[in-house]
Amino acid sequence: MWIGAAICFASLFGASYTTSVVNLVLCQGVLYAIGGTMLYNPCINYMNEWFIARRGLANGVISAGAAAGGLILPLVLPGIIDRYGTAKTLRIIAVVFAVCLLPLLPFLKGRLPLARVVGPAVRSGGEDRKWMKSPGFRFVMIVNTIQGFGYFVPLVWLPTFASELHLNATNSSLALSLLNGASLIGTLGFGALTDHMDTWLLAFSTLLGTCLATFVGWGVISYSLAGLIAFGMAYGVLAGGWSSFWPGFIKTVVSQEDPRLATTLMGYLMFSRGLGNILSTPITAAMAHPKGLSAVQGRLGFGVGNGKFENVIVYTGTCFAGASLIAGVGWVVEKSYQRSSTRR
Repeated sequence: MWIGAAICFASLFGASYTTSVVNLVLCQGVLYAIGGTMLYNPCINYMNEWFIARRGLANGVISAGAAAGGLILPLVLPGIIDRYGTAKTLRIIAVVFAVCLLPLLPFLKGRLPLARVVGPAVRSGGEDRKWMKSPGFRFVMIVNTIQGFGYFVPLVWLPTFASELHLNATNSSLALSLLNGASLIGTLGFGALTDHMDTWLLAFSTLLGTCLATFVGWGVISYSLAGLIAFGMAYGVLAGGWSSFWPGFIKTVVSQEDPRLATTLMGYLMFSRGLGNILSTPITAAMAHPKGLSAVQGRLGFGVGNGKFENVIVYTGTCFAGASLIAGVGWVVEKSYQRSSTRR
């Protein structure tokens, strides 16, 4: 983790001196991602060691940290950038990052002895391979991937959408900040609920709700600041807490006492969702073209920017509609699989 922290600091500080896009991508896109992974993954493993009954809530608290940053930074950074410029702002962020993080690292420790976590002990019952035979987890991977292809689209396009509404920088930042703030509520709330309720039911409900929020909230009422904020908050609560469901899905296929395997499966889920993070932007960029719309359509979110975002909104809502449908099928299949396994 110390190495990961050093890489993150170096990537931010180094990015402040770059003069080309390639070097900027290498610093903030590649190096920071490597350092962040080296910091985040051990935290997930430690969480799986320390928490069993409340693992969903614990994961929600960890995810809420990112949402808290998303709530604060859009409001703070524009003023700092205006005063000091982009390069100095990156250096300030790097220093604040180091000052806040480094004193905490000595306190991040696992519960189990290292030999028990990474040792060569042989597991009984084929627990390491049980998840491969679970049809429910295969459906989870599919749903998780589709959700990722839809989830990141509003986060990327909301500032551009706000500029087409002729909102000033403060109001644009406010809309994005409130979306992230609502995500904080979603991660904590759904994280706690997964410890007590059926994760498939929660996932199906939130995916369907996000689909409706996208078509109605973004596509219909987001032609004004009030509508855009309403959509952002609804979207943040419903979609922002998705990663809080992961421990609930995983506990149905692996032992809660096996933190290493649980961490491995969370890695697969991060990877599949990350595909959407990378690919959804070029996909939607190819869709964003102005259209000739009627006066009625122009008063809807679909009509903002002469219909430039209509295909983007439809794409996002369709991703969530498809994910909710597959989640419903996966829920039924997983229940049937569990009943058949109980009879054996």
